[in-house]
Amino acid sequence: MNVAEAIVEVKNRLGLHLRAASALAQTAAKFASKILIGTGEDLVNAKSMTNLMMLGAAQGSKLKLRCEGPDAREALKAVQTLFDDRFGEE
Repeated sequence: MNVAEAIVEVKNRLGLHLRAASALAQTAAKFASKILIGTGEDLVNAKSMTNLMMLGAAQGSKLKLRCEGPDAREALKAVQTLFDDRFGEE
């Protein structure tokens, strides 16, 4: 199975708030792979808005991103791009 991992940093001022979490969940939903994100060993499903909001990731948070599945690399790249672009904010 394809597995791709990276550390992403929350760069936008408001952190992983509702709109950013929504964008992340929608992006994750486009892929067949399982996409997990979180701190340390506590990873949640990135396709779930509720799980993303519960992370409470503020600006400057470093999150572990793990994608498992047929399109893991593409999924990882898409999610990394969201974080790098500050979710289109600022």
